[in-house]
Amino acid sequence: MRIKAPLLALLALAVPLCGCGPASDRPPVQVPSRAETRAEANFETSLHLGPEALRAFLVDFPKGADLHVHLSGAVYAETFIREAAQDGICVDPVALSFAKPPCVGKLVKASDLSGNITPPNQFLYDKLINSFSMRSYVPLYEFSGHDQFFATFAKFGGLKDHAGEWVDEVASRAAAQNQQYLELMHTPAFGHAAQIAHTLGWAPALASADYKAFAAFRQALLNNGLQQEVAPDRDQVTKAEAERKQLEHCGTPQAAPACTVQIRYIYQVLRGFAPEQVFAQTLLGFETVQASLNAKDGGFVGINFVMPEDGFISMRDYTLQMKMLDYLHSVYPAVHITLHAGELAQGMVPPEGMRFHIRQAVELGHAERIGHGDDVMHEDDARGLLKELADKHVMIEINLSSNEGILDIKGEDHPFPVYRKARVPVALSTDDEGVSRIDITHEYVRAAEDYSLSYMDLKRLARTSMEHNFLSGSSLWAHPDDFRAAVDPCNGQDLGTTQPSPACKQFLNANEKAAAQWEQERRFRAFESKFPDNGNVRFP
Repeated sequence: MRIKAPLLALLALAVPLCGCGPASDRPPVQVPSRAETRAEANFETSLHLGPEALRAFLVDFPKGADLHVHLSGAVYAETFIREAAQDGICVDPVALSFAKPPCVGKLVKASDLSGNITPPNQFLYDKLINSFSMRSYVPLYEFSGHDQFFATFAKFGGLKDHAGEWVDEVASRAAAQNQQYLELMHTPAFGHAAQIAHTLGWAPALASADYKAFAAFRQALLNNGLQQEVAPDRDQVTKAEAERKQLEHCGTPQAAPACTVQIRYIYQVLRGFAPEQVFAQTLLGFETVQASLNAKDGGFVGINFVMPEDGFISMRDYTLQMKMLDYLHSVYPAVHITLHAGELAQGMVPPEGMRFHIRQAVELGHAERIGHGDDVMHEDDARGLLKELADKHVMIEINLSSNEGILDIKGEDHPFPVYRKARVPVALSTDDEGVSRIDITHEYVRAAEDYSLSYMDLKRLARTSMEHNFLSGSSLWAHPDDFRAAVDPCNGQDLGTTQPSPACKQFLNANEKAAAQWEQERRFRAFESKFPDNGNVRFP
């Protein structure tokens, strides 16, 4: 699908939209190298041959990072069914969900859906996969794609702890597509924190967002033992990482490619609950992330709010929750924040509900990245907001497939081209690849076809993903989101070589982010070296 006339007319407003002035303010233009020109020619040939040929070209393209991916939503339904069989879980053939044993009456053993299954159980197996995902789903008047998408998560609950297997699955899929870094959103246990919050209660001063009251409530939560959950929460991801590395034989001659995938974690807060619980879980998240950062253990690096943005409490308490973040950010300034904001479409909520979420996420919530951002053009002073996002280098996590499945926003209705024209940094991500039944290569193919992107456009998207990750240290690049020149210690060198200068090597050793970006450049060099220098196009 190509962009149609209405959006092209909007894009013609690019100069006033982005507030571009002198040439120095315009987006940096990078002259393609000889290797990039060869890759571009092969890319264009693949593009013209259709989506399957394009996928064959892009599967090995170095995609950098996926910065918006929910761990449980990234796992495919087939994995859940296999694990349910291992755990002795039942299947409810009417609700098409897992159920607790004993498997009596209408309930079917999940183990009956593994091994040599009968035709009736094959039918149930297929229906269960559809129930756990968007596969074969056709939106209904009473039950939209939004409803199906979010309903899936409750249906595969009840399993034992398989986080290590899940991380291995997601990392293995990433490695197979030449992706090197993931930030996985995960919700650790917070029952004790919620219990303390409910006992203490939500006072009127807290409801009015009095920051002194926030400070007092925080201290009361800490005094009553909220921090007792910090160590167990950190242990969850430590255990998952250890298990996935064992499954992948990392550190041995049999190490799987997935071992090369770096993983960090984003602490998910459930925003659809009572304000005292949201505050307590958010505080626990900040405490947990800060502890991980202090320990430099490679665990949690940031925080995010999840659950449907159009939910009653999510809408009612949106500004209150942003003020919670504003206060807690002042206490824990090192904790990174990325927020779901603007994941709304016209008609889902009253128009006034679409006028401020992204701006408040940035200005009150201190979001360094925005997940989705679909309703940006419905915000008050949308052009001013776009300029603010560009000036502050707030990156938008673009989730094309889930935006279509949940919001029915796609093609010319998606703000992706508007963000790009306004110079707002953007990168592709999968959101919930298991639920959507996609992978990151699918998103690159879709972006290239739907928005007429070039090879250099895709390379910029991939570099942007690594520029905005939450790894520690400084960037490899001298200026934010400008990929023409490296920082002084590495400037003038062939980026990604195996032998950087002593000064550059010292810089890379001291900056985890820069080292990961150097690795991405190495992968680009390897990828682009596959194409011949004789003017002929290599395919596939």
